Amino acid sequence: MRNYPALKEWFMKTEQPLEGKILTPTFLICGLIFLISLIFMAKRFIYGIGAVSNMSDGYPWGIWIAFDVVIGTAFGCGGYAMALLVYVLNKGEYHPLVRPALMTSLFGYSLAGVAVVIDVGRYWQLYNIFLPWYANPNSVLLEVALCVGAYVAVLWIEFTPTFLEKFGADNAKAFMNKIMFVFIALGILLPTMHQSSLGTVMVVAGSKLSPLWWTRLLPLLFLISCIFLGYAIVVFESSITGSRYPILEETDLLGKVSAVMAGLIAIYLVIRFADVVIRGHLNLAFKGDLNGNMFLLENLMLLIPMGILLVSANRRSARVLFLCAVSIVLSASLYRLNTYIIGFDPGSGWHYFPAVGEIFISLGIVSMEIMAFLYFIKRLPIYRRS
Repeated sequence: MRNYPALKEWFMKTEQPLEGKILTPTFLICGLIFLISLIFMAKRFIYGIGAVSNMSDGYPWGIWIAFDVVIGTAFGCGGYAMALLVYVLNKGEYHPLVRPALMTSLFGYSLAGVAVVIDVGRYWQLYNIFLPWYANPNSVLLEVALCVGAYVAVLWIEFTPTFLEKFGADNAKAFMNKIMFVFIALGILLPTMHQSSLGTVMVVAGSKLSPLWWTRLLPLLFLISCIFLGYAIVVFESSITGSRYPILEETDLLGKVSAVMAGLIAIYLVIRFADVVIRGHLNLAFKGDLNGNMFLLENLMLLIPMGILLVSANRRSARVLFLCAVSIVLSASLYRLNTYIIGFDPGSGWHYFPAVGEIFISLGIVSMEIMAFLYFIKRLPIYRRS
């Protein structure tokens, strides 16, 4: 606190709605995209997945899983990443960033759940996941489904005090705060389980996944990357909001978060490259083909911002923090896309590129998230105003 005097102002303020019009041009454009996506959703539920997607037996999942779920839930790890700092490492100075991060997690995971409902062929039997007599205890996907479903419920419970504060239910809020430690513990345990398991899913792919991404360390790499991606999302979201709305200056606090993020990236890159080198596949990165180029791009977009953020003077610039966060978000997203689609080859005769319907449904889900974000920050006490 002594080296960051701007932080002192944070703890003298409370969260407030940012107010303002809901029906802004951004909101209306997102609303239009969402309405178009509803047409494709209706077509999917009436005529089946094949009517709107290019998925096949070779590629049983496309961008609805790779982007909306695998990347989408990683985007939603801001709350998880901040909980590790505040509640596990006992760094209370970061607490002002928890509520915005929790809101982002709420949207990321809830809409990933929507994407799963759209993606599952027999969606009307989705409830069977929760029936023990249908369970396959050897299935990684079962563990992911149960953990994600439970975590969505936990996130809504963790966010309940915000709603109670909005409506002046002080007694109910005080009660929730007393029992919240239970849900905070679950909110740390569940993402640790299912984010690593999303990596385990592709361990099963074996030789169908390029050696540049296949490794038995996939669970560990997915877990570490989701944590530093969570911090990058916190920096990105705060930078965007701060440029448009009157919230307290956050650069000092975000700079400290970025230092943690850079350290995690360094650990991740050491493990990532050591693994590829030890397995003898680093030469594949320089073949000049799609896989090699994607591998190099993915890691360069981590290496450059990591180097920048390791210099303390750079972490005092809001612009530098934002640009580094953008690069890290894109890199971590590309890593997951490479693992699930680009680096995956089911054999000759199978090809995949998302259909127009798939793209619009994914854009519709993202648009829904942006609209919810704009409504929540303007009507609920999320940020601390300047």
